[in-house]
Amino acid sequence: MKLFELLADSLPDASLRDIDVAGLGADSRAIREGFVFFAIPGFAGDGLSYAADAKARGAVVVVAPREAECDLPLVVVADVRAALARAAARFYPRQPETIAAVTGTSGKTSVVAFLRQIWLELGLRAASLGTVGVVDDAGSHYGSLTTPGPVELHRTLDELAGRGVTHLAMEASSLGIGQRRLDGVRLAAAAFTNFSRDHLDHHRDMEDYFAAKARLFDTLLGPGRSAVYDADSEVAARVRGVIEASGLKPFGVGAKGEAITLVSSRPRALSTGLRLSYAGAEYELELPLAGSFQTANALVAAGLAIACGGEPARVFAALEKLQGAPGRLELVGKRFDAPVFVDYAHKPDALEKVLETVRPLARGRVIVVFGCGGDRDRGKRPLMGDIAARRADVVIVTDDNPRGEDPASIRAAILAGARGAGAGEIFEIGDRREAIFAAVSQLRAGDVLIVSGKGHETGQIVGQVTIPFSDHAAVKAALQEYPS
Repeated sequence: MKLFELLADSLPDASLRDIDVAGLGADSRAIREGFVFFAIPGFAGDGLSYAADAKARGAVVVVAPREAECDLPLVVVADVRAALARAAARFYPRQPETIAAVTGTSGKTSVVAFLRQIWLELGLRAASLGTVGVVDDAGSHYGSLTTPGPVELHRTLDELAGRGVTHLAMEASSLGIGQRRLDGVRLAAAAFTNFSRDHLDHHRDMEDYFAAKARLFDTLLGPGRSAVYDADSEVAARVRGVIEASGLKPFGVGAKGEAITLVSSRPRALSTGLRLSYAGAEYELELPLAGSFQTANALVAAGLAIACGGEPARVFAALEKLQGAPGRLELVGKRFDAPVFVDYAHKPDALEKVLETVRPLARGRVIVVFGCGGDRDRGKRPLMGDIAARRADVVIVTDDNPRGEDPASIRAAILAGARGAGAGEIFEIGDRREAIFAAVSQLRAGDVLIVSGKGHETGQIVGQVTIPFSDHAAVKAALQEYPS
């Protein structure tokens, strides 16, 4: 590829047009001979300070947001992140024909998993991409970011299209949207699940957080496309306003939905009976998932499937075969017939929803094991402690990726909120495995145990080291140690 093809909209110097390009990247350590280096501010420091290293590794051009002393040809662009994403889309040009992106504070992973399953039921070659990696007919390929960097993302899209995948459901995190990682992705539809406190360690405030998510609709999704939203969400009116102002087609789902209307729901132990209305017809079905939040996620997924051309009756029939996403209210085992679930909830709103969901399952106590991550939003710690103490009968506060912080201080902040609620039994057990074993050991018939926070994750981050750890494995080991 020639440089003028890679930087079609930002190459003012004609003398650079015919430079051969072998690749591109923003990490100087990954630069190879013939690569273009994108010097991104804030990417491991000032990107321009790594230009010399990029040159030593074979870079032929530097793209940067400002003029600077540089031993390589320098192309200055207004938005280097967006330029990198657009260039990646040109370098890796193939994409699945139909791509739907999902944003929102909670539910993204479940919605993309459900949408992939619906498409598969419709006989389509489908995949999903997000927190649990890429999932397609070749299996799961785990990644580390909800929304991968633009080079990795566009390489992945190109590979999926090359393998014959025609339909892709992908998560769109606020960071991924704000950092321009999705620029260049050709979206057919998008969805907004819900909105609550999260990522305030990255965003200035809740307004900045919302604006990042709204960019999926007001900038990335082309006019005339369909935008699905949960009409029962607290921010539904605001989201619909963004959708309409952006020239998109609103597609509301839920009890207040104007497209898919939830006429009634009948909660059962581990499923939900639904009656839905769409385009004048009614549909009765049994969703094999518990909890109003999973109903909402399933309806958003159904909305996207219909918006992307799926036949409604077949889409709704597919809902009866859905399986939950890994680590999302996942039943791992039982002791004395008391179910033990692993869930990814690590935000106040998500923790409250999952505890509300399991309460009807408990004839006895609801027991929760959870913690909060280090080097992240400190304000949510007492909030989550308060929610746990009010919604559960037994609270065990433990560690969850303490990273560079003192684990005891994180637990203390959670415990302050929990003890302020003044209800239930509250324990502190720093070692997560020990905490899980303690919870399983006290299970009695009629109880329900939720181990919350890590879900599908297979590591515990302590300092700069990731120690292998799985809530699933710990629960299974505890159930063997304490059989019924």
